[in-house]
Amino acid sequence: MIPAWTMAGVLPPIRPQQPGHSTDRSPYEVGLCELVEQFAFTPERAFILRGFLDYRAALHGIGLASGFQWMNGSFMQDVENHEIRAPNDVDVVTYFHLPTGDTQASLASKAGQLFNNTYVKQTYKVDAYPHVLGGAMDMRQVRQISYWYSMWSHRRDGLWKGFLQIDLKPDEDADARRILSQKHPQETAK
Repeated sequence: MIPAWTMAGVLPPIRPQQPGHSTDRSPYEVGLCELVEQFAFTPERAFILRGFLDYRAALHGIGLASGFQWMNGSFMQDVENHEIRAPNDVDVVTYFHLPTGDTQASLASKAGQLFNNTYVKQTYKVDAYPHVLGGAMDMRQVRQISYWYSMWSHRRDGLWKGFLQIDLKPDEDADARRILSQKHPQETAK
């Protein structure tokens, strides 16, 4: 279950009423349908979610279905009330296992522009950062994971906040699209 925003308009870094050392903390593992149910409450958010679902479909189309996605940015905050604006996009780090038989080079040749952040942001409203899982853990990988966790655990003003984790497998994608189209048919048809 996605925790409610705090009074500061962010997801709590640790689930409320839990001790500071609790493992029930960010990133919160949630289902894709739950994400859509909770965050598709404006036409602008529905449009961003449609782009996110389209981005996932494109990733699935090149064989990426094993891994997870961390989601954050202003989309995960109550910017409508705290900053009097809609979110522009959703920030997503996709951690994925290479499909069987693929190398990073062969996957990159199939991916086209899917690993080009500028293209993905313009096309899908997703500020995207892909990372391969399953290789030997080295200092660079530890630094990358630490970077994202550290960066996403705080707002720019230093306030602690949480973020979400969604499984990459496509099991819920069709249901999530159905929920989105029921909530905002005009935004999901564009």
